[in-house]
Amino acid sequence: MGAAMRRIQAGNALSAFGLGFTVPYLYVYVAQVRDLGAGTAGVVLAVFAMAALVVLPFTGRIIDRRGPLPVLVSGAVLASVGALAMGFSGSVPAAVTSAAVLGAGTAVMQPALATMIVWCSSAATRTRAFATQFFLANLGLGVGGLVGGQIVDQDRPGSFTLLFAVEAVMFLVLAGMAASVRLPRPAAFAVSALSKETNAAGRGGSGVRALLRHRAMVRLLGLGFVLFFACYGQFESGLAAYGTEAAGIDPSTLGVALAANTAVIVVAQFVVLRLVERRSRTRVIAAVGLIWTAAWIVAGYAGLGHGSTTMATAAFISTYALFGLGEAMLAPTVAPLVADLAPTSMVGQYNSAFALVKQLALAVGPAVGGPMGASLHGPYIVTFVLFSLGITVLALRLGRRLTPAQDRPSLASPSRVVARRVPTAGAEPVPGQAEPVPGRVEPVQVQAEPLSVQGGSVPEQVGPVPERVG
Repeated sequence: MGAAMRRIQAGNALSAFGLGFTVPYLYVYVAQVRDLGAGTAGVVLAVFAMAALVVLPFTGRIIDRRGPLPVLVSGAVLASVGALAMGFSGSVPAAVTSAAVLGAGTAVMQPALATMIVWCSSAATRTRAFATQFFLANLGLGVGGLVGGQIVDQDRPGSFTLLFAVEAVMFLVLAGMAASVRLPRPAAFAVSALSKETNAAGRGGSGVRALLRHRAMVRLLGLGFVLFFACYGQFESGLAAYGTEAAGIDPSTLGVALAANTAVIVVAQFVVLRLVERRSRTRVIAAVGLIWTAAWIVAGYAGLGHGSTTMATAAFISTYALFGLGEAMLAPTVAPLVADLAPTSMVGQYNSAFALVKQLALAVGPAVGGPMGASLHGPYIVTFVLFSLGITVLALRLGRRLTPAQDRPSLASPSRVVARRVPTAGAEPVPGQAEPVPGRVEPVQVQAEPLSVQGGSVPEQVGPVPERVG
């Protein structure tokens, strides 16, 4: 990992640490500490999500024109202002406005940070880079939540102001660390391992139309929506409601379940990485669908199995742990695949499109899953078992649209074998070498060169070659 990547990853971890201070307590802060009511708290959470939907359609084009660094720094500063303002919000307009600023800033940071990781990595290192980002983000969120929980006091509004101030400082730390990074020039990009379809999309212009003509990317966006809808969109809404209503889980157990989810990610991330980084990406995603199917079946047992409270609690916590295992498998597969599908001039727009789909799923997921999880317990489980199986089907169908190197990047890096003809019978043998077999052609290893695959050539690396960072 180069110096630039180390700074990016460190800033990402610290900003996640700051987010962990406030995310679990935002609803309680608005509704109870500031005494603005549950309705206002719901509006604040909705505005936080909607702000992302407003800014993301424009973010990708700005990243591709201006570069990810100014966008990341601007987003981090904007998020810092929103977090600090939220800490002092004592009225409905102030809380809603602060949520909009904070939501817009954090949304802008996602594709900018992903693009910086793409620029500072190669095809050989990108999978591990995104896995490291996911690992550090979850570690930061978990540690931040634990530390914040020791500081927060519902009877002291000032303790919440301190949490939001810490979050604001962490965003500024991210901005400062990112500003110190010397990014490679976009012109240094090597041609990525694209199919003919991707190259055609790049030559056909830029923007939404070019992206929608890229059929593999459109399929990946659809798959991404289902992934986030069936997992993240249920964590704090439908699944939580189902656990408390159907399974009779104590509300405090929800925190334990989320901790189990984070613990599995932290423990399993790099073990999983060694298992999946040389395998087919789409088959790994298909396996995630099966794991999440098992998770929903276990959740079904927790609420519908008529077992003891202890067994129901254990099953419910196991559901979150299984989700964490699937998340650990997705981290080194989905985000690098988005980067490898993107034409050189549209990396920011592809990352922004995927972030937009994620936000849509996170907005629709609670709206659909919340009411079902609270009252329609059987249909809720059946629905999300089917969605999880759908992940497997969609992933396998996506694999048919990818080149071998896009689906399994390790194919792009092996050395090439060429033929050397051995002298025929009667020729003088070379001293120190085994006597050749007449007419036989023996392989000779040479320096690695691009591997030709169906639909285009695959170079040794996708993305830019990072410059030396002083």
